[in-house]
Amino acid sequence: MSILLPPFNQNPLSRRGVIRALGATAAFAAWPGLRSASGGETKDSLPVQFYKSLTEEQRGKICLPLDHPKRAFVSNWWYICPEQRLNTFYTPEQQDLVKQIFESLHHPDHREKMTWQVQKDLMGNIKNTPSVGFFGTPSDPDFEFLYTGHHVTRRSHALTDAGQGFGGRPIFYGNFAKAFRETKDHEGNPFWYQGMIFNEFYSALDGKQQEKALVGREPRKENPATVIEKRTTDLPGLCGADLSKDQQAKLLDTMRRMLGCFREGDVAATIKTIEDKKMVDRLFVSCYGGSFDIGDDKVWDTWQIEGPEMVWYFRGVPHIHGYFHLAA
Repeated sequence: MSILLPPFNQNPLSRRGVIRALGATAAFAAWPGLRSASGGETKDSLPVQFYKSLTEEQRGKICLPLDHPKRAFVSNWWYICPEQRLNTFYTPEQQDLVKQIFESLHHPDHREKMTWQVQKDLMGNIKNTPSVGFFGTPSDPDFEFLYTGHHVTRRSHALTDAGQGFGGRPIFYGNFAKAFRETKDHEGNPFWYQGMIFNEFYSALDGKQQEKALVGREPRKENPATVIEKRTTDLPGLCGADLSKDQQAKLLDTMRRMLGCFREGDVAATIKTIEDKKMVDRLFVSCYGGSFDIGDDKVWDTWQIEGPEMVWYFRGVPHIHGYFHLAA
């Protein structure tokens, strides 16, 4: 069933408009962050609260083993439990908990934009409603919560709300805000701020370093089996070991700022892992011209930061897709 959503030039966060368009239950599913998590101390994390609210039938459908192959899977559009969608498989109270979980995975300054992205990427069709799942149970120290859909894969260690680095598995974020083929300025895209921060870093490099970072080959392919594959050889671009100490510090700060839309605890854990493992020396920074540079303006829309232990792929053509994987 096709559903007409509010026009994109109107306020996309009008709760009344979305409820009219999707219906109250569907709106809860599509809008994971309409309010903050409930205040006060609680023994259980939000994902554990959600897990405990599930019936035995629900758990049997959405709780997968720790070693399930989908645990390492990521794509720009997929559903961990395709038959169990938020708008049809859960009570309103459970949907509300999922909203709170999703919101908690993002920095407060970005929550409205992240909520808008999920709602917008339904593309007016309720069948695109996201799905969620678990790997393991609360008795497992590596218990994981997963939220999937169009242009969204979010993960978290489910035993805590503090944030420990995206569950150590790959995440995905993306959007086309106004058109499938975005212009060079990516108007309205909530993730283009990352591209602007990356270009600040590139602009601060000297001429020879910029030449090294701008490579003549194509970036990674987006095949789910290979897009987050870690490489130990044939890494393109400028090596972090060839940066000065000040430049290395700037690269680290660049990555911290680009991750700024996510939960502060996950960002802190990620940056701490990079620092503790002294990974900057082993990271390679690359960007891509030609058809990967919208408008041929040398404001790089497509870039990679990768090493033997980390993959970060940002593709701006025809619109933004971002993949990140580091076992924090």
